[in-house]
Amino acid sequence: QVQLVESGGGLVQAGGSLRLSCAASGRTFSRYSMGWFRQAPGKEREFVAAISRSAGSTYYEDSVKGRFTISRDNAKNTVYLQMNSLKPEDTAVYYCAAASPDYGLGSAFMYDYWGQGTQVTVSS
Repeated sequence: QVQLVESGGGLVQAGGSLRLSCAASGRTFSRYSMGWFRQAPGKEREFVAAISRSAGSTYYEDSVKGRFTISRDNAKNTVYLQMNSLKPEDTAVYYCAAASPDYGLGSAFMYDYWGQGTQVTVSS
């Protein structure tokens, strides 16, 4: 069992930055690939970024490439999402999730555990 708690969301102007954190409980964090998803009002949840267990591989949705960076610290049981050059269309609730497999990380179906989400609002 893994419990995930996100933090770091908030209100920011377009062009600004935020850093999301997701703290995981338990001593098996390093066994999970981690992902970030987001859901805007009236839209389906969409993939944002993912990182493999060892942090050897990272994956990004096209619209965030070059602006967002996912990283993890297995010693701290934490995964991060650094978001730069934020746009109003990045406004959403952001969720972190943990997946047992190390593949197919762009699909929400691969993830076993989810956090409660943190709101990110980007004003124009």
